Amino acid sequence: MTAILQVKDLKVHFQTDDGLVKAVDGVSFEIEAGKTLGIVGESGSGKSVTSLAIMGLHKGSRAAVSGEILIDGVDVNQATEAEVNKLRGKSMAMIFQDSLAALHPFFKVGDQIAEAYQVHNKVSKKAAKQVAVEMLGRVGIPNPTQRIEDFPHQFSGGMRQRVMIAMSLSCNPKLLIADEPTTALDVTVQAQILDLLRDLQREFGSSILMITHDLGVVAEIADDVLLMYAGKAIERGTVRELLKTPEHPYAWGLLTSIPKLTGATDSELLAILGTPPSLITLPSGCSFSPRCSYKNRSKVDCESVMPELAGAKFNSSHLVSCHLSETDRVAIFKSEIAPKL
Repeated sequence: MTAILQVKDLKVHFQTDDGLVKAVDGVSFEIEAGKTLGIVGESGSGKSVTSLAIMGLHKGSRAAVSGEILIDGVDVNQATEAEVNKLRGKSMAMIFQDSLAALHPFFKVGDQIAEAYQVHNKVSKKAAKQVAVEMLGRVGIPNPTQRIEDFPHQFSGGMRQRVMIAMSLSCNPKLLIADEPTTALDVTVQAQILDLLRDLQREFGSSILMITHDLGVVAEIADDVLLMYAGKAIERGTVRELLKTPEHPYAWGLLTSIPKLTGATDSELLAILGTPPSLITLPSGCSFSPRCSYKNRSKVDCESVMPELAGAKFNSSHLVSCHLSETDRVAIFKSEIAPKL
């Protein structure tokens, strides 16, 4: 199947007064047409920085972006500002985490959607306004003819997110980037937004890059998953592989730390020991090694040698960055991790 987006050895470094921050350091992945890739990781892992790099939004002398970001045959890193502007909206679009900040507070939502549509389509303002009405209706906003005259603050959080989705899909982009689209929404509204994205993906045929820290969101919507930690991709595979048979100790820690809905009410919550490393003073070896409970079982010095992202199994698309042998990882998961899930 054709890849809509190809990211190769992406690095995003920021020069700060305290030193060089390696926010994203050598990440590679691709998304096939009509598929959803979930990028998962805790705060500071590089998820959102990666999504902004794809949109070509890292500007300024202190930001250094390298690697290839290929969409529609264009390398975003090598393209001119005019070329990237043509891609935004038509080839790729983004739903930002904070919809209230992303929407202009002094313009009606209908005008904002119409303007986004007119950038890529030579139509009258009246025709663009009609597209805005249609898109608001398609994302489930009642009375769209009246609501296009409202301002962002007149919508609830969930409805504002629907407005963002309507604007993002107005030009039918090939790739939709959703950066934590359900953050700060209650559980019911979260489910509605995920259902909406799934339905619209089937209707428009777009690929989705879902940025999230919530494994539940990944399980609900993603086909494939990329797990990030301290600016690096440490595991990649199908959603079933990552959630049912994960191979990286960090993935084990994430899954076992999820509170259980059944069982003893006084059972102890499991946690990953320690804290993520500073992105300025990263370990020379595996970034997770200071927190890893299994590094002493490896035949390689995890603290000084960086593991490569390689096949977890022979001829497999399931990739993992870990010095533990496949035999050891399988044995540890079956005996120590699986019973806790």
